[in-house]
Amino acid sequence: MARITSPICRKCRREGKKLFLKGERCFSAKCAFVRRSYAPGAHGASNRSRLTEYGTQLREKQKAKTTYGILEKQFLRYYNQMIRSKKAFTMLSLIERRLDNVIYRIGLAPSRRAARQMILHKKVLVNGKKMSISSYQVKVGDKVSLKNTESNKELITEIKNNQKRITPVSWLKFNIDDLSAEVTSMPKAEDIGEDINERLIVEYYSR
Repeated sequence: MARITSPICRKCRREGKKLFLKGERCFSAKCAFVRRSYAPGAHGASNRSRLTEYGTQLREKQKAKTTYGILEKQFLRYYNQMIRSKKAFTMLSLIERRLDNVIYRIGLAPSRRAARQMILHKKVLVNGKKMSISSYQVKVGDKVSLKNTESNKELITEIKNNQKRITPVSWLKFNIDDLSAEVTSMPKAEDIGEDINERLIVEYYSR
């Protein structure tokens, strides 16, 4: 399975904003973006060149890829899926339906990277069945929950004690008792919750 192995904190610095890729660390003083909020590299602190129209589109695309932790080939596939679809799906609404993103959205993991690890270790259930594919796109009526293991029980207790971590979105019906979620509708543009301009991404791929 292909995965991103490059340094994570450099990506936030390159995009010039916090993308919260490392969970709790991003809220602490140890966050690399807090200590060095300029771009990585020898000339990162002094290089303030203006972006062209193409450069702006490219950076927006890179920011979205980094935020969701998706490789280029996967990201382009979502664009093509949106183009082929006869329904009014946006590109980001398709990505929002990824299982790793759902786990992150309902607070079962502090980051999407941690959510992917949980899924890879088969700790997540979809409609009562083990699911090990992070890119699985949930559908209306799907129920996402945790496997009934001792380690997951400890996680549920920890999250219940720290409910600030739980930020359910409108298209997911959240059950606080067992920290499960049911997909009640498809995510809309206002449900994305990320500072990403999808129009620039579509313009980049439609050149």
